[in-house]
Amino acid sequence: MALSNPRHSHTVVGDTPSARTDPRTTLGEHLRGQVRRLCESTGIADPPDGSGLPLLDLIGLLGPAALRPLGAGPPSPSFVCDDHSPAELSLAFGGATPVAVRLLVEPGCTATTLEENGRLGRRALAALATRRGFSTEPVRRVEDLFFPPVMQGSFALWCAMEQRREPRAPVGVKVYVDPRAHGRERSAQVAEEALARFGFGRAWPAFRERATRRGPGRDEILFFALDLGDWHTPRIKVYVAHHDVTAAEAQDVARLLPGGEARRVRDFCRTVGGDPGRFTHRPLVSCLSYTGRDSEHPGGHTVHVPVRDYVPHDGVARDRATAALRRLGMDAGVVDRALAAMTSRRPADGVGLIAYVSLVQSTWQPPRVNVYFSPEAYTVRPPRTVEPGREG
Repeated sequence: MALSNPRHSHTVVGDTPSARTDPRTTLGEHLRGQVRRLCESTGIADPPDGSGLPLLDLIGLLGPAALRPLGAGPPSPSFVCDDHSPAELSLAFGGATPVAVRLLVEPGCTATTLEENGRLGRRALAALATRRGFSTEPVRRVEDLFFPPVMQGSFALWCAMEQRREPRAPVGVKVYVDPRAHGRERSAQVAEEALARFGFGRAWPAFRERATRRGPGRDEILFFALDLGDWHTPRIKVYVAHHDVTAAEAQDVARLLPGGEARRVRDFCRTVGGDPGRFTHRPLVSCLSYTGRDSEHPGGHTVHVPVRDYVPHDGVARDRATAALRRLGMDAGVVDRALAAMTSRRPADGVGLIAYVSLVQSTWQPPRVNVYFSPEAYTVRPPRTVEPGREG
């Protein structure tokens, strides 16, 4: 899932064209190559029936944008990635399960308005649902909340898919929408109503008190997400950006999750973020997920650390991601294979290829770690000469 902060500038001075990429290569070709190589690096093979990797279906949702040469630049100022690539890839690590590969896209990225973006996104989602045989009823249930006649916010609809190594593993689809569609000042009201429509109205008071207690200027509701299709345990998720927060304060949000799992959050934030004291660059992001197992308490909590804003280059980001994985007994060597699958450049030659590293905890599964990658389709952000948080 993409987690770029809309309040953080995406104009990066000094960017260089994406490493060794022919400008005539289309966005679709670029992404297909990365998806295939990333799947190969994690042991995910093409289906034996010749149907192709399900993840490649998502690239088709980009429509005309997939046919656009990289040399023409991004089709719109998308907030999915810092260079406006309308797609993001990630790996999901579990202690006892094979690594999963994920792809997120913005289907309406060629639109010139949020309203058109939303229409294109829902049309693409409906086409994917027909192809994959799942229902979009959950999205229709909250259309008036997230797709008003005049939209505000930073995006309209993102769509993601996850694929695992097991031949018969379910292929789940995720949809992300913006609670600020009616204006930033109404984002809490929209999120509360959306939770209520899915049967989680009783969860709101504790969520408001713990996750947004500092007010909308510092604890900002960013995304609302829905699991569609074939999931073992479908979820409803709410994301909050915590501006100028400490690792201890981020851990306090995790106490919403029953079972005492919050204790890992502070150390994880410090391992990945480099212990800056307060995270004053790009904010930490919490995600609270709710399932039919409990209508009042979250079943899951994720903390997303924007590692790219707290390292001088991707070599350090890789070291921190692998350290976090090793602490939880996971295969850290996959990260190096993933980097080689994503780009031919050296990690030390840029920053931002590894965008986020996240700790996922739930009441029914062991801890997991997600590592998010930018396709760097258009630009590579140059390395910093000074590590963030140590400017002087």
